[in-house]
Amino acid sequence: MARSGSLKYYIAVRCLLAPLMIWTATTIVFLLLRVIGGDPVEARLGPRVPPEIKQQMREQMGLTGPLWQQYLDYIGNLFRFNLGNSMETQGLSVNEIIVSYFPATIELAVISLAIAFFIGLGVGSLSASRPNSGWDLFGRLFGIITYAIPPFWAGMLMQLVFAVQFKWFPAGTRWPIGVDQPTAITGLYTLDSLLTGNLPQFGTAIYYLFLPCFTLGLLLSGIFERIVRVNLRQSLQAEFVEAARARGIGERRIIFVHALKNALIPVITILGLTLAALLGGALLTEVTFSWPGLASRLFQAISSRDYTTVQGIIVFFAAIVVVASILIDIISAYIDPRIRY
Repeated sequence: MARSGSLKYYIAVRCLLAPLMIWTATTIVFLLLRVIGGDPVEARLGPRVPPEIKQQMREQMGLTGPLWQQYLDYIGNLFRFNLGNSMETQGLSVNEIIVSYFPATIELAVISLAIAFFIGLGVGSLSASRPNSGWDLFGRLFGIITYAIPPFWAGMLMQLVFAVQFKWFPAGTRWPIGVDQPTAITGLYTLDSLLTGNLPQFGTAIYYLFLPCFTLGLLLSGIFERIVRVNLRQSLQAEFVEAARARGIGERRIIFVHALKNALIPVITILGLTLAALLGGALLTEVTFSWPGLASRLFQAISSRDYTTVQGIIVFFAAIVVVASILIDIISAYIDPRIRY
């Protein structure tokens, strides 16, 4: 009963902290954009536009009042899930931009995360099960190199080799030009093609996803490899593993049934941190591969000084990271009671 109450208390505390963390992130974004960005209207329109038009745009954006009034209006709009209107595309709200571009980022992120997990799990398990061997050295180097390679450099190299040189995969697009896209249900091409039962479209979606997802997943796999290798090696030295060996259980079964199960608990915890790294890596990967996702749209807004869109997308990404971190903490607490407090 005490254990159940402890879990409920932990979940309640984490859920109560979520709004505080989102509010902190949104406040920091609000202040930084106004301190660093200067006058967004002046930066957007330039010196040649008449002052009357600039003043009209400031009034439309709510930038004429004092900073505290702008902040209250900003928080009030967030409570109504209103992220404002794009300065670049008049009449188009930031909410509509997110709905339009975010599905491409979801596909890229989810498949990349799956690739990163399975590559990291395989290399980490192989390295930990063969200590002080060539495989162990390979695992160490793999974790360091994949974590250190810049995503933009890896993306350009992968495109140069596999898209330009060998022409095995396409580059610079999400879907072939002139070919009918899957019927829009969720915005996810892979899922929409499966829901409509169109397997050729599903194959096309995977084909165009493979190169950017494999690139990003390979770079992030070093995080999982290092966590799996360290924790699996500790598990293999535990007493319950020695007891399993004494009972004559095979080494393969000990690794994959007994030790690996305990070694995967910290991997779940690291998923929240990986999500933040994934969003940062997705920005460079989407720009490098010209992938039409939300991170690429953020880069476009920064380049065109679309103040409102930059603010809205960053706040949206911050909310995703906070919510994902809370969910990961709850799942980790449910699996491992030792982390509750």
